[in-house]
Amino acid sequence: MTILLYHTDSYLREMDAIVTRVEGARVALDRTVFYAQGAGQPADHGTLHWDGGQARVVEVRKLGDEVLHTLEGPLPPAGAAVDGVLDWERRYALMRAHTATHVLDGVIWRDFGALVTGSAMEPGSARQDFESEHMSADFAVEVERRTNAELAADRQVRVRMLPRAEAFAIPDLIRTKINLLPAGIEHIRVIEIVGLDMQTDGGTHVARTGEVGTIRLVGHESKGRINKRLRLAIGN
Repeated sequence: MTILLYHTDSYLREMDAIVTRVEGARVALDRTVFYAQGAGQPADHGTLHWDGGQARVVEVRKLGDEVLHTLEGPLPPAGAAVDGVLDWERRYALMRAHTATHVLDGVIWRDFGALVTGSAMEPGSARQDFESEHMSADFAVEVERRTNAELAADRQVRVRMLPRAEAFAIPDLIRTKINLLPAGIEHIRVIEIVGLDMQTDGGTHVARTGEVGTIRLVGHESKGRINKRLRLAIGN
């Protein structure tokens, strides 16, 4: 089992860990700061160092209770002590992008009652899909204005782990079209943008919305009768 250090502190940049298993070009660790790709957020990159070697981390995936790190270069042996260092510039850009999507979600849910149907992000950009029958340039401009107002409010972003029953007692906590949380998960990780939004989420986020800066909506599309897409760029 890999302990996900980023679940409790998204600002950790490095860690010490033990290699628990080697599989091809991938190594499993007992603990990690590297985010495993999922829920629209790409994997972290960085470097693993150990006695006598080092290699770049180029992909990270979760497999059951393990996190597997794909390495470009030599491999440490099972049982080796390693030091992992994030590509922090990339991670922080993804934290800002992910938090921006939550603020956008909060605005669209609060003001327009639209459910999320999909999302994806990269450093500096993101897209969000919503269940809505209407989309226009005027709508995009208004959403951009309201989202930037919430970012400028510098709201606190809180991370909480709640018992499943307590989490699901919160109205509108599951904001996606389909609830993808497996039945066996007993504690639910909740991201709260204080005063605006609360959602289940496993990704990494900044501590306050002001760290995102501003967003620009650079595209809007219809992906079907009731599925619409907004594309955003993350500014400074």
